[in-house]
Amino acid sequence: MFNKKPPFEITGSIIDKVAQIAELAGTISVSYDQAVNPRLRRTNRIRTIHSSLAIEQNTLNLDQVTAVLNGRKVLAPPKDIEEVKNAYEIYGMLDSLDPYSVEDLLTAHGVMMRGLTGEAGCFRTRPVGIVDDQGNILHLGTLPDYVPKLTMELLEWVKDSSLHMLIKSCVFHYEFEVIHPFIDGNGRVGRLWQTLLLAKWKEMFAWIPIESIIYDRQSEYYDAINRSNNNGNSTVFIEFMLSAVFDALNETVESIGSSSDADEGEIRWIKIRRFTKENGVITNADVRDLINVSPATANRILAALVKEGKIRKIRIGKTWGYELPDKPYFQN
Repeated sequence: MFNKKPPFEITGSIIDKVAQIAELAGTISVSYDQAVNPRLRRTNRIRTIHSSLAIEQNTLNLDQVTAVLNGRKVLAPPKDIEEVKNAYEIYGMLDSLDPYSVEDLLTAHGVMMRGLTGEAGCFRTRPVGIVDDQGNILHLGTLPDYVPKLTMELLEWVKDSSLHMLIKSCVFHYEFEVIHPFIDGNGRVGRLWQTLLLAKWKEMFAWIPIESIIYDRQSEYYDAINRSNNNGNSTVFIEFMLSAVFDALNETVESIGSSSDADEGEIRWIKIRRFTKENGVITNADVRDLINVSPATANRILAALVKEGKIRKIRIGKTWGYELPDKPYFQN
């Protein structure tokens, strides 16, 4: 199934979004470790866990998840509390997991579903299907006899493919859900593993709550899966997930900007670069509105960026504007 390539097309939308994400991620990663303090990382991790579990009907709200992880008692179903503790434990193990290892995938499922199912850490041994509220079958997972082989082949494809990790991680996420290798916990493990794959590309993705964007757009998430199922390829799902990753990065820029430990100059440059990339040009007035500074300060900031070669000054009618220098659209 995966010895060549899972079925999908690389559309213009996918190429554009990969370019935007790669550029924004590169800019953020320059100062990410210095700009994001441990408290913000923990906050993002808790948001990730809450969102991924809420998608699976966990009843705890964000405050309750925070309380559980701070060791406080919460009035909630024991199963939901256990889900939170398990998820926090496995997300904390991301640095030690090999994203291409079947054994590590089973270990992750074992931790995530410990005490929640009798088959934690094991591939399922019986058929499974997904049904809607009316009992209609939406998807039948791969027959259990084929699950181990197809899961291994999928991981090998991700490891060996020369495609950008942004695309490969989305393909993995979709194909993992198609295989549905476990009796329960497939959604949360699939999202965890895409985060792990992205973190191997850029370490900061281990702390970026992409799952919170998916939770906010839960109906779109399932619609993208269903449309991809109907089309027989993952193209629509890839486009959706890349959009979610991009929005999560943009949200991270704002979070970093509000962090007391953030480097103000670097955050200003991230915002200016993003605005200029999206609009083609930026003016003094745009800078004033974007980062809330005076006209004189905006001029000094722009002049410094010109001197550093990050932007260049151009004439726009009777006034001046600034654009990014010509350079390759994106790099792998």
